[in-house]
Amino acid sequence: MPDIPPATLASAPADDLLQALLSVSLTGIIVFQPVFGPDDSTIADLAYVHLNPAAQRMLQLPERPAVTFLARYPHAQETGIFAFFCAAFLAGGETRRYDVNYQFDGLDNFFHLQAQRSGALLLVSFTDTADHARTAVEETLRESQAREREALAEAELQRQQLRSVFEQAPAMICIFEGPAHTFQFVNPQYQALVGERPLLGRPIGEAMPELADQPIFDLLDEVYRTGRTFYATEMLVQLDHHNEDRRELEKRYYNFIYQARHNLAGTIDGIFVFAYDVTPQVLARQQVQQLHEEQRILNEQLQAANTELAAAVARAEQAQADTERERNLLQALLMQAPVAIGLFQGPNQVVVAANEQLCAMWGYPAQRVLGRPLLLAVPELQGQNFDYLIAQVAATRVPFVGTELPAQLRRNGQLETRYFDFVYQPLYDPAGEMLGVLDIAIDVTTQVQARQQVQTLNEELAATNEELRVTNEELLTSNTELLLAQLQLQELTQALEGRVELRTREARAARAEAERQRALLERLFMQAPAAICILRGPELVYELVNPGYQQLFPDRQLLGLPIAEALPEIKDHSVYLSFREVFETGRTHQAQGMLIPLARPGDGVLENRYFNYIQQARFDEQGRIDGVMVFAFEVTEQVQARQASEASAQRLQLLTDALPVLISYVDRDERYQFANLAYEAWFKQRPAELMGRQVREVVGEAGYRNVKAYMERVFAGERLSFDARMPYRDDFFRHIHVDYIPDWRHGEVNGFYALVSDVTEQVEAQQHVAAANEQLRATNADLDALNKQLRRTNVDLDNFIYTASHDLKAPITNIEGLLHALTEQLPPEVLQQHLVEPILTRMHGSVERFKRTLDYLTDVSKLQQEHAQPTAPVALAAMIEDVRQDLLPLLRDTDAQLNVDVDACPTILFSPKNLRSVVYNLLSNALKYRHPDRPPVVHISCLPDAGGYLRLSVQDNGLGLDESQRARIFGMFQRLHTHVEGSGIGLYMVKKIVENAGGSIRVESELGQGSTFVVDLPT
Repeated sequence: MPDIPPATLASAPADDLLQALLSVSLTGIIVFQPVFGPDDSTIADLAYVHLNPAAQRMLQLPERPAVTFLARYPHAQETGIFAFFCAAFLAGGETRRYDVNYQFDGLDNFFHLQAQRSGALLLVSFTDTADHARTAVEETLRESQAREREALAEAELQRQQLRSVFEQAPAMICIFEGPAHTFQFVNPQYQALVGERPLLGRPIGEAMPELADQPIFDLLDEVYRTGRTFYATEMLVQLDHHNEDRRELEKRYYNFIYQARHNLAGTIDGIFVFAYDVTPQVLARQQVQQLHEEQRILNEQLQAANTELAAAVARAEQAQADTERERNLLQALLMQAPVAIGLFQGPNQVVVAANEQLCAMWGYPAQRVLGRPLLLAVPELQGQNFDYLIAQVAATRVPFVGTELPAQLRRNGQLETRYFDFVYQPLYDPAGEMLGVLDIAIDVTTQVQARQQVQTLNEELAATNEELRVTNEELLTSNTELLLAQLQLQELTQALEGRVELRTREARAARAEAERQRALLERLFMQAPAAICILRGPELVYELVNPGYQQLFPDRQLLGLPIAEALPEIKDHSVYLSFREVFETGRTHQAQGMLIPLARPGDGVLENRYFNYIQQARFDEQGRIDGVMVFAFEVTEQVQARQASEASAQRLQLLTDALPVLISYVDRDERYQFANLAYEAWFKQRPAELMGRQVREVVGEAGYRNVKAYMERVFAGERLSFDARMPYRDDFFRHIHVDYIPDWRHGEVNGFYALVSDVTEQVEAQQHVAAANEQLRATNADLDALNKQLRRTNVDLDNFIYTASHDLKAPITNIEGLLHALTEQLPPEVLQQHLVEPILTRMHGSVERFKRTLDYLTDVSKLQQEHAQPTAPVALAAMIEDVRQDLLPLLRDTDAQLNVDVDACPTILFSPKNLRSVVYNLLSNALKYRHPDRPPVVHISCLPDAGGYLRLSVQDNGLGLDESQRARIFGMFQRLHTHVEGSGIGLYMVKKIVENAGGSIRVESELGQGSTFVVDLPT
């Protein structure tokens, strides 16, 4: 202690004097106690023993901070301050001095430090230039620093903008650093190549080992060594995109650029990579090439199928012609036979066949008698027993031969007796079942009438002889005449007998011819190429089946069985329903190419078979339907050939429609004959609407001019591949890549195939890359100039920094000192005047508020520059508990309840002091702005969200905010409630801290109900 007069010591004790000196000193005083390491000789840290008021004010620390010096100021080691303190302590009682500009750990000041050991303690005296008015030199330095900060902020902004451009670019962009090609930057598109695999900070050989046997590493080495830019077009690069350790890597194709990056010295220090995936275009082109080959094969198959189909059609047409010819022949034989022929079926003796001779004999046209019972068709026959004879033949199956039997028939509107020789013959199918009764008849009326005339003459001759005998005398005179008459009569008799014999021979010949015609009819029926059957009754029982029909089902018994039993697979098919409909309605049903699944012989597997058929009702004598007749042709081969052709065409259409390219065929007249679905998106017309339209009409005049010359070349036989810009419409143009392929047939080009790929995105991407490169070069030049300016500014700051001795706070500190001095000098009676004390109080309050404002502005200024504060894992629950301890008095005073739910976020990677500031401000505000009518309840929670953020929420039941307040809550110096002490800077600083770290904050509130502050922090 310096020498002080004893009288002075007597009037003021030393301890009181020291305490007063420390209190009034404008110089900061710190008393440290060294903290030694394990060896008890090395100083590991300094513990605070005491800070005088000036030190507390300048450092914003309490009188005895709980933390140690290095814990509070970790940068003190690298700036040499800690080493200075240790040297001063080890120097014994020697005073040491140190000047330093400290811009770390929340400080930005120039300090003059003096330190001296006192026993086991270290005394430190320091001044802060912020406590003194700045000189002109320092003002210049500060302005230079401000300009430097602005320049740095502008440079950082431009860097961030450039980074944003890279990250949002549609191309894949990365930057390699050094000869090992270490990833320095990758944008999201590039990162997506390998999913979540870490890339940054890793050499490409380590990050992407699957590229080892591919040319990528050699190309990068070549660019780094030579500086020559490398351009790759549609290069195959195989990566494990999903990190599955697959042996077979996916094949993808890329266009990319490797461009060397030079540092300020002009030396290559890295490589820029710009790439984009062109796999769809390459695969599309490969698919088109494959499609061409498949189309060629399909065309060959289609041509062979067409040839086979033509042969099958020719065979079918020939078979149909033969069938038609035989049917016509049979019809001609029936219609032109010299005898009357008819066929009666069923108990009602329905007329199912009658040729012209029989219809003429009856005196009715065919349409009147066919399909009707005999007695209804020819009512004159009622009561003449012909129906009885037919019924007897049908019942006994014994033929009946009638000779010169009379029949009353209508001729010229009148009944007339005619005489007939006829045979009623049972007609059987190949299985022995009777089909009906066949009628073959010959009109012998002339012979009968001639014989009757002879009989009449004989009777008259006998009468005459009797009269001659009675009147012999009278006749004797005329014997000669009588003899002559007898001779004439004998000649007439002989002539009549000859005519009868001739008629008899003709009848026998007619019967023989009828039998021959019947046999021919049966042979034609059985040998017909068509499948013919007759189904009887409502059960549709097979009554007649010709060989052609039986061959359709070679392993099945048909005759005598219902069709549903013989062919059970058709029971639920529409063909069976049509049988029922024909039987029930009598309407003929005809079908072409009907699909009928039938069981295959041998294994019973259903196979698709196709038929053309006619189903026609059969009527009995009463006109009732008693069966169904079927004439069918199997056309399975023809239908399958047609289906194969249609399926081939459909597959071709589907393939072309699925491709992302425009595919068409244009003929020699420049008309579209084929277009795939892709044309609809470009020309707003369905492909079918383009058929037959000319190219000029579809693509427009401008587009036609661009391709006309190419069309002339392809029609000349040249295969072309070219790129063009096509202005199809005023509002629609495309950059396209086109392939024209001539269609050679018989030595000449009949047309050409056109494949059009949209490369607009690639062209525009190349243009964007070029523009980005130019912008990047300009930005690099600007950054280079800015860096030079910043280096010059730093040199200036280094020259002037040590001359700074005053700060903006000095005047207000002087004012504060003058106010204290004025207060001490004023007499008590003056102080007690009613205006003096309030004025002094307001002046002191104004000084304090001004000092706080300066401190806040300093904090805000520092905060503006904190874009990359060092981060560390922070135990969120422990940090909240630490804040709760600080707020414990307020929690007790307000009877508040604090609920914490942060188990889902055990740690947060963030600046510890910044995260504590965020939580402290939000929790303290929730308590300060409580509702007067209820105790505060505060919930703090944390959950990870789907966007890769941690969502920290602080919810209270306090005063709440209206809409206008919510819009201003995060502004600087915004105080929305005046009944609570505050600066209006806390939420502003919270917002800046969160946004500087890449996060966001928002408030949800309802006036009178409470508020919820939601903070999204990046992980």
